[in-house]
Amino acid sequence: MGINGRNIQGLFLSENQKRLTREFFLTDALELSRRLIGKIMVHETPLGEVRGIITETEAYMGVEDKGSHTYGGRRTERTEPMFHIGGTSYVYFIYGMYNCVNVTAGVDGIPMASLIRMVEPADEASRSIMERFRIEDMQRRRAAREKRKAESAGDSGKSAAVVEKIPASLKKHLADGPGKLCIAMHITKADNDIDMAESRKFYLTEGIEVEESRILTGKRIGIDYAEEAADYLWRFTLI
Repeated sequence: MGINGRNIQGLFLSENQKRLTREFFLTDALELSRRLIGKIMVHETPLGEVRGIITETEAYMGVEDKGSHTYGGRRTERTEPMFHIGGTSYVYFIYGMYNCVNVTAGVDGIPMASLIRMVEPADEASRSIMERFRIEDMQRRRAAREKRKAESAGDSGKSAAVVEKIPASLKKHLADGPGKLCIAMHITKADNDIDMAESRKFYLTEGIEVEESRILTGKRIGIDYAEEAADYLWRFTLI
């Protein structure tokens, strides 16, 4: 079983998966978001190569989509990668604590992208690396909280306890959200505006075959401000 209970047993994923070329991305964000389900995102990290099977995406259709960062043609330093040719990474920071990774769709100058919301480890080596990154992040955040408490209490505080055993909740929810995904795959702002059709360190490959009946559509998450666009069924989830 996968980390979210999806049946991916019996899948044999070659180490030499055929990478996705430019042509794959030259479509609109709705089509790309559906196509990306089952594909593998590959990222070279300080701990080695990590590979995640994409299991949930959301489409952001650009200038006419009230849920998109580029609604109304908004073009800023932050959103500039969305205007780049299909296959470009768009990594942005939210809530002052998490990164989110997107892949652009279509031709240069048309700002559409697919948000990658969830992945599952494509192999055990990737799972081990993802767990380690999540544990290290958990420890950093715990140490920061304890430091703040100690400072407010006016004492030197204690060092954070080291997590020796991987919590069951972390195993179950290893990369099932855009923030957790980026932590687990060590995707940072340094990975923003990368041409994933050309890069050797951050790219996508063919993955598992997914039948249309296994792709559930739903509303996008966290865009209540987007008026009628909040109700569009532009989220795609492998079930």
